[in-house]
Amino acid sequence: MSHATRRSRWVYLSAALVVVAIGLLLRSAWVPLPPFVVKYGGVALWATMLLLLLATARPRIATPRLALAGLCLAWTVEFLQLYRAPWIDAIRATRPGHLVLGSTFNPPDLLAYVVGIAIGAVVDRWLLGDQPRPPEPNHHDHHDCLK
Repeated sequence: MSHATRRSRWVYLSAALVVVAIGLLLRSAWVPLPPFVVKYGGVALWATMLLLLLATARPRIATPRLALAGLCLAWTVEFLQLYRAPWIDAIRATRPGHLVLGSTFNPPDLLAYVVGIAIGAVVDRWLLGDQPRPPEPNHHDHHDCLK
């Protein structure tokens, strides 16, 4: 069992909301940043938020599995942008739909998702803090008890 079982849903939900606020600030006119940083920083933060929301929903999942699930979901959303149908394009045309589903497939976004998931995994480990780990199993052979 991993010590990842001690995630607080409220802490992770709060962290996800902080990431959303940072992402919206990054994309606002209030912070003058180069377009590259705004575009790919926002994409990476979206992936970080996704990982934190997954941790909120599944607080007992180990960090590596959490990161893999987050990356798979982020990439699925990106590849789903290749799919065109009136019903999903109507959803994408709304502000929430665009923020969640995006609109246009962009291969460099895949790398930005990797960066964002990595940031999320680091934040996850930081939020977990110095929680005690379960003791390592004793792998001594049976001759050790004779010493």
